[in-house]
Amino acid sequence: MKNIKFIPLVLLFITGACAELQQMANQLPASTVSNLDIASGLKQALQLGIDKQVSKLTAEDGFFKNELVKIALPDELKKVDQALRGIGLGNLADEGLKVLNRAAEDAVAEATPIFVNAVRNMTFDDAKNILLGADNAATTYLESTTSKTLYEKFNPVIKESFANVGADQIWSNLISKYNTIPFVSKVNPDLTDYVTNEALKGVYTMISVEEKEIRTNLSARSNALLQKVFALQD
Repeated sequence: MKNIKFIPLVLLFITGACAELQQMANQLPASTVSNLDIASGLKQALQLGIDKQVSKLTAEDGFFKNELVKIALPDELKKVDQALRGIGLGNLADEGLKVLNRAAEDAVAEATPIFVNAVRNMTFDDAKNILLGADNAATTYLESTTSKTLYEKFNPVIKESFANVGADQIWSNLISKYNTIPFVSKVNPDLTDYVTNEALKGVYTMISVEEKEIRTNLSARSNALLQKVFALQD
């Protein structure tokens, strides 16, 4: 008998709880953003970054005249640069710096199809984590999924570019002249590896610029889907 009396109390509690849950549900927005919307919006945002920013890097002076990504000399060569300028070879030093950046500009053209493939393979979970992540979460995702492949693509292009623009000859001449200066420590850096890594940094830097713009600037959300999706992280 005690159990029979207890049943109506349980039903009353469940009924009350359901009513409360229904009231909460009624307060939610009538329309929600689907997983498909989120994934599509993030893919669009990344594609905008690729189309708008990475393409700039492939133009002449895309690296050399962009202070965000301009490739400076590695530490080992800064002393070479200073020493050559000190003996009146500033023009040669300037040319050596320029050809490093030219090689990076040539290599970045290889990046777009690799990025497109990474964006295409993004999952719903990836998209959600990116949307609610840091201002550079999408860029970090691309970096984690493309850096190895990009390095393998960039490296031979940069090596070939060095040959095409005469960078290997210029730097061979620069380093040879430096190494003849009395009392200096001789240098022989791997410039292909250095410029490859600096080019990668430049690519991710420019994508990050566009990602932050879309996240923080409402006017940069150029269509209804981007506005709808990124409103979730505002």
